Amino acid sequence: MTNGLLITIIVIIGAALVVPLYFFLRIYSHDVKQKQHSILRNFPVLGKVRYILEKVGPEFRQYLFHNNNEGRPFNRREFEYVYKAAKYNDRMIGYGSERPYNEEGMYIVNSMFPKQQEEMKIDQFPKINTRLYKIDNENLFSRKEHTEKGDLDPFYLAEDDTIILGKHTVRNPFTIKGFIGQSAMSYGSLGDHAITALSKGLGLAGGTWMNTGEGSVSPYHLAGDVDMIMQVSSGLFGVRTVDGAFSWEAFKQKSEIKQIKAFELKLAQGAKQRGGHVDGKKVTEEIAEIRHVTPWETINSPNRFHEFDDARGLLAFLDRMRDVGGKPVGTKIVIGDEAQIEDYVKTMKELDIVPDFITLDGGDGGSGATYYGLAEAVGLPTFAGLPLLDDMLKKYGLRDRTHIIASGKLLTPDKIVMALTLGADMVNIARGFMLSVGCIMAQVCHTNKCPAGVATTDPKLQNGLSVEEKKFRVCNYLIALRQSVFEMAAVAGIDSPRKFDREHIVYKDRFNAVTKMNNYSGIS
Repeated sequence: MTNGLLITIIVIIGAALVVPLYFFLRIYSHDVKQKQHSILRNFPVLGKVRYILEKVGPEFRQYLFHNNNEGRPFNRREFEYVYKAAKYNDRMIGYGSERPYNEEGMYIVNSMFPKQQEEMKIDQFPKINTRLYKIDNENLFSRKEHTEKGDLDPFYLAEDDTIILGKHTVRNPFTIKGFIGQSAMSYGSLGDHAITALSKGLGLAGGTWMNTGEGSVSPYHLAGDVDMIMQVSSGLFGVRTVDGAFSWEAFKQKSEIKQIKAFELKLAQGAKQRGGHVDGKKVTEEIAEIRHVTPWETINSPNRFHEFDDARGLLAFLDRMRDVGGKPVGTKIVIGDEAQIEDYVKTMKELDIVPDFITLDGGDGGSGATYYGLAEAVGLPTFAGLPLLDDMLKKYGLRDRTHIIASGKLLTPDKIVMALTLGADMVNIARGFMLSVGCIMAQVCHTNKCPAGVATTDPKLQNGLSVEEKKFRVCNYLIALRQSVFEMAAVAGIDSPRKFDREHIVYKDRFNAVTKMNNYSGIS
């Protein structure tokens, strides 16, 4: 062995020992001196393992430790359904369900004599031209797949089951051939790539609607040929003056946009029963212009509208919006208790002013950003609020004058059917559509650091989201949902999802006692 080679080996060995030792001593010295973390002060270096595990814990739980039914807000079975439906239009599972049948829950009542396919009332024209993934080869370390053209049946409602908002109240009613739409998602909370993909995908599927969210209508909402419901919140974004007051002139301009078919006054949202929040780093100059606010400043909407503070004022304001805009207007609410919803419905009866639709969100709904206490404890869940609203409208003889849109964790067909049986006419989905464009439930929507490029305005992160690829996933997911709901209607013995009611659902408790929901009233 030459001297040069020996010296090289000694240097390499020395570096291998000295460099780690240097970093160890540096970290040790820092940890011992700092006063912020007692664990690090008492256990230098070793204590960092705790914080590393704390940081990677959510990912480990999601992918390794949670079983298929444990994840929150959605478990693996649910988000896997969305992914497969979006990519492959695949709704099949093998071997059997993993639902914990020993626990309490609701079940759809099957008929001994289901409907045949030819007995179902479905409009299957025109076919939807989309793209579907096909798996060529799949193993542990690689996956090969390709996309190919696919023609899917649209599964629209038959003509006599078509839903019409504002049929007897406005100059321009909104006709809907489907019963599933996209819940409110604003440009700003989601990036332009995600909003564009959603708009184009929903437009491709047809028979649906896209709620703009409270951030007003953007060019990206208009990118696809999709009908829209423009949401107006207490922040009045897009329909406000420079001083923040409601502008009837701006509202009239919005009502003249052809794609906007209806308006929704947002009183509350499931995860945040107050005004919305958008962090300043998300408020770009473009978003500020769309919303009529100042760029780069954090947006906190008022807790409620300044224009009214009771049911009478709300309904009077809504009625004027219908008159000025000529299009249907509804309200978005979260039910807190029976007394408040009765006051609202009773006032409708007294004034003879009924919203064209009522969007009922549940306390289990989601949001791009909210406070812990609001998300965890405020507002009844969707399935608790629905019977209350449905029965209250029936009590005052108003049920046939409005439509109920339910929202809150309704991203799979079983949950949609449960909502329809409990009183909903239609359903809204937000997070399911987010998953269809690539969301991985990282739960960092409020930070502008969404790794999937969905809930972020960061151009670098958005670059990973291909609009022309994801739009097909949005379309496929929606069609898979509609098809599944029609199939469940057939099994329940009815020819259309429009005929679901409480006789089609039962509740089983943990002792296996069964309660018929058709005898249940949401009113105490």
